[in-house]
Amino acid sequence: MTPLPSISKMNKYNPLKALDPAEWLAMDEGERIALVQEYHRRAKVRLPNQIAHAAIHAVVETQIAGHEVPAREALERLMIEGLDRHDAVHAIGSVLAGHIHKLTTHSESSSAPNADYCRDLKTLTAAKWRQEYS
Repeated sequence: MTPLPSISKMNKYNPLKALDPAEWLAMDEGERIALVQEYHRRAKVRLPNQIAHAAIHAVVETQIAGHEVPAREALERLMIEGLDRHDAVHAIGSVLAGHIHKLTTHSESSSAPNADYCRDLKTLTAAKWRQEYS
């Protein structure tokens, strides 16, 4: 019996370059997060919570790789507006993190949290993100 090849051939992650969606989606969540963490270590980026940051990155990349229309459209629009791919992933991640925070800290949550997230991605602009996070 021939041994199975590794699920992922991807050994490095670079948020400035588009991913191979099939490779990304073939990995489990832990592998994705580890690749994102390793990128930030190599880039010597200091973060208050590396695991949370990498997890948000991985979720956004998974949405894009899985052809989630709002995330993919937001990425393309933000890059047209002047953000590099990495900053566009951060901008989308900021919206995602805000929704996660809202869902976990407010007792009165929306009856349609995914619709709220999609709406906020559609209204996200590079200028709005820069103003809030620069």
